[in-house]
Amino acid sequence: MTLFASLPPLTPFQYNVVDNVFSLTVATMGAAAIFFFAARSLVAPKFRPALMVSGLVVAIACYHYFMIRLSWQSAYAYSDGAFNPTGKGFNDFYRYADWILTVPLLLVELVAVMGLAKEVARPLLTKLVIAAALMIGLGYPGEVSQDWTTLMIWGMLSTLPFLYILYVLWVELGKSLATQPESVRSLVSLARILIVITWMFYPIAYAIRGDSLPGAIPGIIPEKSGLGVVGTQVGYAIADLTAKAGFGMLIFFIARIKTETLSPEERAEQLQATALMT
Repeated sequence: MTLFASLPPLTPFQYNVVDNVFSLTVATMGAAAIFFFAARSLVAPKFRPALMVSGLVVAIACYHYFMIRLSWQSAYAYSDGAFNPTGKGFNDFYRYADWILTVPLLLVELVAVMGLAKEVARPLLTKLVIAAALMIGLGYPGEVSQDWTTLMIWGMLSTLPFLYILYVLWVELGKSLATQPESVRSLVSLARILIVITWMFYPIAYAIRGDSLPGAIPGIIPEKSGLGVVGTQVGYAIADLTAKAGFGMLIFFIARIKTETLSPEERAEQLQATALMT
């Protein structure tokens, strides 16, 4: 399945902005994966699953952005002073394949580092993962559509579970603040804000391309100007970088500080657990 089956011509600047952002995203996700896997030894065993999940998230994203960049490069060829479509189309399904894997993992990562009781964490994760699957599944038909009305209908349907996820995370993270060590409360509070701000990039990037579709309400993006395509791809990449690599670093800092504030008894238990694992 291809997105933007009818791609607009792009100026060299427009094409290279997207290509360079994809390159930056591949490099950042790859470097973050190496860091998260290596940094597991710096935190207590109880927090290592969160870092393992962080590493998996960015490793999966690294692969998919590598494939997205290859598809982008094959979709365009330089001629007559511009980058013109080759007719191969741009396969953006890689991004949705990435999201269907990484979004649930991101939710697992967050819940794991919060240290919630099992009877609270399990039903919370179940609700969030179901909502995430609905959000991604409902958004895809609009993403691949070449019609403004279809894009908006599926986009609004996808927004319902999207808002539900944000609401649940905001409320549950707020409840957990009182149970968190004082040293990490500011970081958990920052995590709440980061989730909301970062995730809001996705519906904005989703809607940007609507201005370049037939039947769209006239906006600031002229039809066939290429700005819709460029804005969508750059917007998604920035959101993914922040939500995955950036959020993963925040998870690492929370886990690291929590490790340093363990009581002597807890430290002994963690050392014993480490010995048993080795």
